[in-house]
Amino acid sequence: MKQIVILDAKTLGEDLDLTPLDGFGKVSTYQTTRPDETLDRIKTAEIIITNKVLITAQMMEEAPQLKLICIAATGMNNVDLDAAKTMGIEVKNVAGYSTKSVVQHTFTMAFYLIEKMAYYDQTVKSGVWSKSGLFTDVSKPFFEIAEKKWGIIGLGTIGQEVARVATAFGANVCYYSTSGENYGQKYPHMALEKLLQECEIISVHCPLNDKTQNLINASNLGLLKEGTVLLNLGRGGIINETDLAMELDKKEIYAGLDVLMPEPISEDNPLMYIKYPGRLLITPHIAWASIEARQKLLDGIVKNIQSFLEGQK
Repeated sequence: MKQIVILDAKTLGEDLDLTPLDGFGKVSTYQTTRPDETLDRIKTAEIIITNKVLITAQMMEEAPQLKLICIAATGMNNVDLDAAKTMGIEVKNVAGYSTKSVVQHTFTMAFYLIEKMAYYDQTVKSGVWSKSGLFTDVSKPFFEIAEKKWGIIGLGTIGQEVARVATAFGANVCYYSTSGENYGQKYPHMALEKLLQECEIISVHCPLNDKTQNLINASNLGLLKEGTVLLNLGRGGIINETDLAMELDKKEIYAGLDVLMPEPISEDNPLMYIKYPGRLLITPHIAWASIEARQKLLDGIVKNIQSFLEGQK
């Protein structure tokens, strides 16, 4: 019977039915796993499932039965892939499961910030509107997406779908290729500085790598014009959070972040102490996590295990 270990089941959600995995062998499920607990939990496993738990070369060396690592995500940077290849351990991820969820969250954040939802919700609930005597409140102006420039940083699968939806709202989409290779799209390509300078809405959908680390920082944040909405749904580390906090205090720009560095956010992160918190929306890395996306993710893990076992026959 195969020994299967799930290292961080809590990241998949308690509402997700994991029983389909039982058909492959004996499943040991851990809600969370600290670095000092990982080796002890995987040392007799043949298959492990991890979302963000780090799997090092040393751990793999001390887990002689290990044959398959299933990553419950698309990104694979939590596993030493070179070491796994050398040891003959297969590593499988799941791609494409979260596209619709991330796109939906992108627009949720955009609408919340553009239409000043936090302010107007509080205006009603605090009684300010009731006391005003007016049928409406236009004290915080908001703009329409139609005819505005929406700049996309990273026009991969998710970026292209954001572009399609933004176009449906009447936005004029442009993009910046972080790889320097993704040209020839149907949307105009712009240099990063020009995109930051001209766009009213900017959303980040690229991976974190040497080219995108600290891509948006003090040297170019000042290019954003008043009222710009900046969204990061790529990875923490692409936008310098200290520099962003300073810019949010200096200028009326708005930022929506679903990803940070590190995660969870540190208590001393300067974003937690900005002067104008209404300019900032932070969500706890949930863009990927709709019910449907998490089910697709589990289905993908099941298929990866099935294909691996079929290949072993």
